[in-house]
Amino acid sequence: MITAIVVIVLMATVAVFVLSLSGKVVKSSTAQYQHEQAVLYAKSYTEYAILAVTGNNRTDKCLQTIKGSIGSSPSNGKGYRIRTHIAYIGPASVVGNCASTRILSTDVNTTSTPLTIIIDAYVDYKDPDNPSGPWFTVHRRTIQKI
Repeated sequence: MITAIVVIVLMATVAVFVLSLSGKVVKSSTAQYQHEQAVLYAKSYTEYAILAVTGNNRTDKCLQTIKGSIGSSPSNGKGYRIRTHIAYIGPASVVGNCASTRILSTDVNTTSTPLTIIIDAYVDYKDPDNPSGPWFTVHRRTIQKI
């Protein structure tokens, strides 16, 4: 009888350990999935920004930011918040109306310099198990000749 009780207590302890470990594995997998998804969204919005700059008429309007959100409620941990900032490098004749937003002085640029943009994509997300916690941010910087 005592042996049976000891075996039952031992098996219950092992079961609690297995359940605890399983919960930690699920939490870790969820965090890794969210981070990888944020990396893919950053890459996607970078490509979208390049497409938007090539299709934008810089003599009329200067495209500097692209914002978006994915999911039902990013602030509650059920989605992603995306911010994309675009900076221009090149002579005023190439940059067009975006000349005031250039990050390099005109001394560096020549008339043969092509338009180059720097895209900073930020993807913010929260832990769905702790929506009142901090935002996690994935940043991707890309320099692209247009």
